Amino acid sequence: MNIGFIGTGVMGSRMVKRLLSHGYQVHVFNRTKEKAKELASQGALHVESIEALAAACGMICTCLSMPADVLEVYLGKEGVINYAPPGTICVDLTTVGPETSKEVFRQASEKGIHFLDSPISGGPEGAENGTLTIMAGGDKQAFENVLPILEVFGETIEFLGPSGSGSIAKLINQYLVAVHSLAASEAIVAGAAFGLDSEQLFSILKVSYGDSRILRRHMEHYVLDRNFTPGGAVKYVLKDVRLANQLLQEAGLKQFTGQTAEQAFQHTADIGLNEFDMSAVIQPLEEECEVIVKRK
Repeated sequence: MNIGFIGTGVMGSRMVKRLLSHGYQVHVFNRTKEKAKELASQGALHVESIEALAAACGMICTCLSMPADVLEVYLGKEGVINYAPPGTICVDLTTVGPETSKEVFRQASEKGIHFLDSPISGGPEGAENGTLTIMAGGDKQAFENVLPILEVFGETIEFLGPSGSGSIAKLINQYLVAVHSLAASEAIVAGAAFGLDSEQLFSILKVSYGDSRILRRHMEHYVLDRNFTPGGAVKYVLKDVRLANQLLQEAGLKQFTGQTAEQAFQHTADIGLNEFDMSAVIQPLEEECEVIVKRK
């Protein structure tokens, strides 16, 4: 089966490389052509349009930035749904709201095209190492048909139910990412404000009940070294927690910690840190308390 891949940014490019290393023929399309051409030098087939990609591939993966991008790539005038033949299996790896996934699923189904919302978690390192978590919703038979290919990307792959189920699970994950990011930042900044050594405090927390994967990620790879080159940018976490908060409201909750996290990430974006790593949510807190969390 030829595989098409639309969206070859930080995550997508790594996933394409894994497919190539496993012997798959991959057609790639990216709005920024240079990103696709780099993969072509490694064996991918660079195509100039979604139409050409859809005509050549029985499976199409998309790894995009925003819900609007997903709607445009699938449902726009030049989108996948207009060109893919019946029987094509589309796998959207983007984090979007369930309503976006359900709408694409509905329109795809009308044309005999299978659509799986299959958002991923694990960051660039997970994409590179094939250890991503993949949360899928849609048609179970379509999922089982492409499972061997998903296993090239992921270590934990779960089918969760009807269309939108994968997107819901991913947003719940992202809710925790945002809340944990803010809580970890507040805790470490408060410690620094009281004169505690940040490295020492972190070493205590990571072997105590206050430990979390987010605490370790942020401190070990970003904050202590003052390196905020994005693995996952502030703008994406802001988008995700906003969508997740809508879910919690629909579930019936009225007050919840994600609302504070959304405000914190919005403020971080507003002061010019939108493109920085999500761990940069600590910077406004540092300024507020007049401290800098770093190695000695």
